[in-house]
Amino acid sequence: MSDRPPKPPRQKRWDRLMELPLAVASLLYLASYAVRILAHDHLPQEWLDVCLTVTFVSWGVFVADYLVRLRLSGLGPFRFLRTHLLDTVVLLLPLLRPVRMVSMYDQVQRRRDQPRLTLYARVMVYAGLTVALLGFAGALTVYHYEAGAPGASIVTFGDSVWWTCATLATVGYGDVVPVTRMGRVTAVGLMACGLALLGAVTGSFSSWLIQSFTRDDEKDGGRPPGGFPGAS
Repeated sequence: MSDRPPKPPRQKRWDRLMELPLAVASLLYLASYAVRILAHDHLPQEWLDVCLTVTFVSWGVFVADYLVRLRLSGLGPFRFLRTHLLDTVVLLLPLLRPVRMVSMYDQVQRRRDQPRLTLYARVMVYAGLTVALLGFAGALTVYHYEAGAPGASIVTFGDSVWWTCATLATVGYGDVVPVTRMGRVTAVGLMACGLALLGAVTGSFSSWLIQSFTRDDEKDGGRPPGGFPGAS
């Protein structure tokens, strides 16, 4: 059982209110970061400064939301941090915001009383989108630190994307590898997230199948499929 206390009504209303603004802020943060990394040598400094401003403003939205939810929760700072560890990590590393889909998977696991195809399907769709966003963010980070590093084999963004796909899928061909400390730290994070997201998809699909078969079997009174003659 989780030791996270139930949300107060005001915090629930705040979460619903901030759902869209936080999604927009997340996209702006990722887009501005991507432009600064990929177009650093092609844009004038003024545009790069604009992108940097958008990045900080978006992160400021995350900080403000975190502080408001801390206030509305009625918890002390240390207990809030302990019960909202994922939120805290995402606040410090905004590029990991896609990992928040874990909470969606938790909602599915709480509804094991009956199979809900739409809910399970949403988990799989969200997981797929999360893999794409997380992979893109990881590729940007690795490219930022690897390109130009001594002895680096990841020298283009295409190399970084290829390496990220192999890492998320836990294949690890070894043709291109990070050589910087930050690149290797990113690699560890991508491996862990790749395993978790793939597990969420396969687990959701397997749970839905098992529950569907169980419900059908209960409706048939435990008879074998097809109603074979002589079946009791």
